[in-house]
Amino acid sequence: MKVELLTPDVAPGSVPPRAAGAFDFAALLDDVGSVLARASDAENEYASGTGRLGEAIYERARADVVLSVATAAAQRSAQALNTILNMQI
Repeated sequence: MKVELLTPDVAPGSVPPRAAGAFDFAALLDDVGSVLARASDAENEYASGTGRLGEAIYERARADVVLSVATAAAQRSAQALNTILNMQI
C-alpha cells in the first residue's frame, strides 16, 4: 500500500482568522432563547393587563417562526449526518 501525503490548497497561516462570534452555535442558541423569552414576557404582560394584545401576538408569531426554522435546520443536519454515517467505505 502506498500512502500519499495530503497537500493543502493554501499555505498554513494564510487563511484569515474567523471573526469573533462568526458561526457561533452558542450565540445562535442564546438568540433563539431570547426570542422565546420576549414572547413569553409579552404574553405575561398582556395577561397581567400591562401589555398590548397586538404585541403579544406578534412576539408569539415571531417565536413560532424562529422555532420552526431551528427545528427544520436540526432535522436537516441530522439527516445529512445520518447519510454520511451510512456511507459504505
